[in-house]
Amino acid sequence: MAKNRFSSGDGPSQRQLRVGELIRRTLSDVLNRAEIHDPDLNRMSITVGEVRCSPDLKVATVYVMPLMGSVPVEDAIAALARNKAELRHHVSGQLTLKYAPDLRFRRDSTYDQLDETRRLFSDEKVQRDLAQRDADAEDDEA
Repeated sequence: MAKNRFSSGDGPSQRQLRVGELIRRTLSDVLNRAEIHDPDLNRMSITVGEVRCSPDLKVATVYVMPLMGSVPVEDAIAALARNKAELRHHVSGQLTLKYAPDLRFRRDSTYDQLDETRRLFSDEKVQRDLAQRDADAEDDEA
């Protein structure tokens, strides 16, 4: 297959990003409105943080997290996996794709990474380096 001459990197294509966002919105709406026929899943408040699609759009990896630790992440992922077919049906009804993507559910670790980033920025060495960089930038402007 020919390489897209407008692509500038190895990251996801615009189509992958667009389809991933549409899947994320659809899953968020379905889970928010409790449209799944599983009372256990409907009792859970689940956040869909991100959806990453494979290049052929046949596999969508869904990163989820229960709100405020209401249930263990493993339980939420297990409930979503049990109802994968129904969720996939809702997604395929909203999207006009040739194939309905296979949904794979994973733990969203974005919040853990944010905590680590905050910890790194609060380190005194990093604060000193940032202050020095700002001082150097002010000297360059003057």
